[in-house]
Amino acid sequence: MISLGCAKNLVDAEVMMGSLLKQGFEITNENAEADALIVNTCSFIDAAQEESVDTILESTEFRENTNTGQAVIVSGCLSQRYRKELPKLMPEVDAFMGIDQVEQVGDIVRKAVDNRESRLGQAEEKPNNDETKRAVAELVADDESEQPATPGEPLVDIHSRPDYIPKFETPRFRLTPNHFAYVKIAEGCNHPCSFCIIPRMRGSHRSRTQTDIVQEARQLVADGVKELNLISQDSTYYGLDLRPDHRANIASPERFTAAANELSADASTLASLLRELNSIEGEFWIRILYTHPAHWTEEIITAIAGCEKVVKYVDMPLQHIHDAMLERMRRETSGQYIRDLIGRIREGVPGIAIRTTFIVGFPGETEEYFEALLDFMREVRFERLGVFTYSKEDGTKAGAMECQLTDQQKENRRERAMAVQLEISREIAAAQVGKTMRVLVEKQADEEELKQANTSSWEHGLIRGEDSDEELGLGPCLIARGEVDAPDIDGRVLVRGDLPLGQFAEVKITGHTDYDLIAEPA
Repeated sequence: MISLGCAKNLVDAEVMMGSLLKQGFEITNENAEADALIVNTCSFIDAAQEESVDTILESTEFRENTNTGQAVIVSGCLSQRYRKELPKLMPEVDAFMGIDQVEQVGDIVRKAVDNRESRLGQAEEKPNNDETKRAVAELVADDESEQPATPGEPLVDIHSRPDYIPKFETPRFRLTPNHFAYVKIAEGCNHPCSFCIIPRMRGSHRSRTQTDIVQEARQLVADGVKELNLISQDSTYYGLDLRPDHRANIASPERFTAAANELSADASTLASLLRELNSIEGEFWIRILYTHPAHWTEEIITAIAGCEKVVKYVDMPLQHIHDAMLERMRRETSGQYIRDLIGRIREGVPGIAIRTTFIVGFPGETEEYFEALLDFMREVRFERLGVFTYSKEDGTKAGAMECQLTDQQKENRRERAMAVQLEISREIAAAQVGKTMRVLVEKQADEEELKQANTSSWEHGLIRGEDSDEELGLGPCLIARGEVDAPDIDGRVLVRGDLPLGQFAEVKITGHTDYDLIAEPA
């Protein structure tokens, strides 16, 4: 399996792998040996779609040269989004499956392998990858277009509106290191953001029961996991859809607060989930990812402050600060609301680190609006921050807006915003020198990992610049993370010395780079 995209997609890949193992399949690390290959795709923005398409085409081309009998299956957001069009554009793929089918992957793989065998005998012109790329590009430009039928029929098993959500008893084969795991607490999203296609691909918000999540967390901690990363499309909305007679459309802060205030004392919320997870015995961190600013409550702030295992870290994409932009983005929050919320969070949880992302180059963003965003960054001084250039997604309201900016304008603004944040990040890192910090030790660093500065994540704004040519001269190092560093997103702590891998340790910060800290065992 090749899994692309975000941590939420990775959990789907883990469920598929677990289901396959339970049904008697073997997993191999050698592509050429496999009877079937699954490409689990992302369709978040244009660049993620291009990566998915390239990976599919590279996989089918590799198959033609090494193992012609191998079935290629495409899963994830790209196949969900373009469920009608992709089978016609990519006849070389043997099966397409949707979000709801992750637990049925075994049956789909078997059928795909049979389908591959039957199709090998057909006289079929080998697809041209360049032509396929052009066709997919045209599809992305017009997602409702009708494409002509092509010879050879892939299997398709995709529901138009997903409603799947994982359960504790769902088989799962973790693909993360032993010391941390992602726990999906909900699926789908109710927000009307004008730039986003996720609700259309993933469906409406649906929470897992609190009992089910806690059961999974207990098992993970018993297995030695030291960090539970709670993920969903909107983690602060967790539990609101579990209340009796709920209505889906309560995206705004006012409606959300009113609904939250009407909940019974024993209702499931993010705060109640944090408190119960915090009561599990053991030494581990709890991290909350993907919170929406519209759905924060005082109870959540109090729970983070009072639960010692919940790291003092918030992942809260804000996207912009100017009211005109927030309104065009349909973010349901005003600039003043955001400023007040950040003040409440920092007052309620002293020392908390806030990660956010912004979109620059959104349709209608003037130089004045962009400068307001830069001023806001300088004013708030976010501990962690990433920047997206706006990606025009077909099927969204923003995609049809006038006043679209050029790619050059968007990239220029991204570079300017990241230059502002770079100075802030350096100053924040410098302030850590001399302090003692608790870290989770990840692995031994090799030479390339020490040089690398190009950490990228489609959902976190391509947070770094180009690879660094600077030789740090640190010698043998361990890579660790502090509590304000989410895996694969934020900075690293480079430790000179020996410490047990996968365990917590105390280190003293002795230096820093632009985004990383340098330390030695305390």
